[in-house]
Amino acid sequence: MELKIELVKEVGGNKKVRVRFAPSPTGHLHIGSARTALFNWLFARANQGIFILRIEDTDVTRSTKEYEASIIEELKWLGLDWDEGADKDGSFGPYRQSQRLEIYQEQIEQLLNSGSAYYCYCTADELEAERQKAISEGKMPKYSGKCRSLSNKEQLLLKKQGKSPAVRFAVSSNQPYEVKFSDLIKGEISISTEVIGDFILLRADGSPTYNFAAAVDDFKMKITHVLRGEDHITNTVRQILVCRSLNQSQPQYGHFPMILGADGGKLSKRHSHTSISEYRDLGFLPEAVINYLSLLSWSSESGKEVFGLEELRQLFSLNRVGKSAAIFNFNKLEWLNKVWIKKLPDREIARRLNLLINEQDFQNKIPTRDVFAWLLRAVKAIKSNITVLLDAKEQLEQIIEPPVYSSDVKQKLKSWKARESVKIFRYWLNNYSDNEIFSSVSIMQEGELDLDNCKDLLKKAARQAKDKGIAGKDFYHSLRFALTGKDSGLELFYLVNLYGKERCLNLTEQVLKLV
Repeated sequence: MELKIELVKEVGGNKKVRVRFAPSPTGHLHIGSARTALFNWLFARANQGIFILRIEDTDVTRSTKEYEASIIEELKWLGLDWDEGADKDGSFGPYRQSQRLEIYQEQIEQLLNSGSAYYCYCTADELEAERQKAISEGKMPKYSGKCRSLSNKEQLLLKKQGKSPAVRFAVSSNQPYEVKFSDLIKGEISISTEVIGDFILLRADGSPTYNFAAAVDDFKMKITHVLRGEDHITNTVRQILVCRSLNQSQPQYGHFPMILGADGGKLSKRHSHTSISEYRDLGFLPEAVINYLSLLSWSSESGKEVFGLEELRQLFSLNRVGKSAAIFNFNKLEWLNKVWIKKLPDREIARRLNLLINEQDFQNKIPTRDVFAWLLRAVKAIKSNITVLLDAKEQLEQIIEPPVYSSDVKQKLKSWKARESVKIFRYWLNNYSDNEIFSSVSIMQEGELDLDNCKDLLKKAARQAKDKGIAGKDFYHSLRFALTGKDSGLELFYLVNLYGKERCLNLTEQVLKLV
């Protein structure tokens, strides 16, 4: 017996493309799963198809509503939407497997009646002993199929003993055969049933296994294309067998290459962060994360690497997905994030920063009630120096926290040049009103007027210091030490603008009291 799927056009012939992303809510959205979701979304949108979010929550011991909510939130954060799914109506629901148990039971009965499945009463200890025996003999461990030959009388006796059976698919035979299919990415694939063994469809507790539920859901939901990682290839063979035994046509399959760490091993926490939520919390932009995910095994014809989601939708094709494993490069992701920070308008970055740093303690230290206007000014100051938004938060915290003067800095500030520089700065600072240095009106309305005033103030002060024999370098160093306690950082005119007149006066007064 041989099963084969013929390769059809990428858009599925005359069928409307229907693809699904089917995460298990047992953890946060993984980088590899996010790429799968993205490629399915792009394929659906490029072909005017339907993208479905299906929740595969039959693992009752590990699945949680909290993880389901987290996955949905993370997909939305990435900018991916769906047409049917767990939180949307559709003609093929319900879209949570835990709500589809009656559907699975109907299909189990059909497989049992046709002889394509059978009850298995083997205990976990018996199966483990069988597995260890095969390993010791140098054989691939797989179920022997011994329960297939149980008579009705033997089964009745086992039931009387209180044993609850699992249901297995009848794969094994004296004459193994090849299951072949044409993979949309990898080409022709052929796997012998000899290496599969009779796999479980329904556990002893009545819950369906992944391969059974996924196969049933795919044909019940009229899925035309199943696109996922290559670690599912053997699962695909099992699902093809289930579909054919139920006289159902199977979808087209395509398997993406694995995402590996820099050392060639499976991507894990030892290489980098592995969940989308971690990158979000670090302050990576969703635009950059989506952009980077698209480059993991896919490339554009032009070789261009920076894309927004809409441009990706227009360019994406499975024909451009490679067969080789993708290497996750954290530095490349950081580079892309910096590119996207530069691309985004300052106002948008300030909006996102406002969400990231909405702690009351932080906001109370900002020298204005107009927090957003202050953040917008801060973005202008730090934008070129940040890689992720968390960097921005750290830099802003350094700006609003009082400076700490080391003993070495204190000594430098006690020098004649430093004290005179601070006095001259205070003199010119008092020649400007607070509004001229930090306007209470939003910068979107006032333009650069107050920032220009800060530059003018510093130039006049430096000129006067020079007349008194203080070189510009010494003047600016002294002033930086006085305002920050450090020897490097943001341009001073930005600092004066962000501090405001009152704070600058308080700091310089504090410095002049040093004895």
